[in-house]
Amino acid sequence: MTGPKPSNRKLILGLTLGSLAMFGFGFALVPLYDVLCQQLGINGKTNSSAAEYADMQVDQQRTVQVEFLAQVEPGMPWTFGPKIKRLQVHPGELVRTAFTAHNLSSREIVGQAIPSVTPGQGAAYFNKTECFCFNQQTLAAQQQAELPLIFFVDPDLPEHIQTLTLSYTLYDISARSGSAVAKAGAAK
Repeated sequence: MTGPKPSNRKLILGLTLGSLAMFGFGFALVPLYDVLCQQLGINGKTNSSAAEYADMQVDQQRTVQVEFLAQVEPGMPWTFGPKIKRLQVHPGELVRTAFTAHNLSSREIVGQAIPSVTPGQGAAYFNKTECFCFNQQTLAAQQQAELPLIFFVDPDLPEHIQTLTLSYTLYDISARSGSAVAKAGAAK
């Protein structure tokens, strides 16, 4: 018995190399995306840990509008939103506000908020000293909660940025969190 024809060998080699190249490109997409977003100033990622607030000079001559948006993952039975939708802040000023969450279901749900800032270039200047997004939020059936947010805008924010929009998307992570509900569901 003989091997594949020479033309089939070329085809098999070409398909194998093409598959390997696509697989490698798939792994490279995430870092490429991050670099591209950073270079274009559209990243929008905020710090995932608390920033330190050092007593700094507040720029009383400048005002930056900070807008707050919130959405819930489709199918998640929570209401979630900012108590105040828009604030005028001075760079360097420590600002306290809050979001509210309400679990409308008849079971405990664990949520995780993922933030982003627009424009992306402004994300590096938006600093959270306390944020509900740093931790998972567990709400019992029908429970409501006020979720604190304390932040400051760095005085070095470029002059052309006059509005920052902080947006949160809330996800149901009950199945991944190790909550009592997830454990009970796994036991069935």
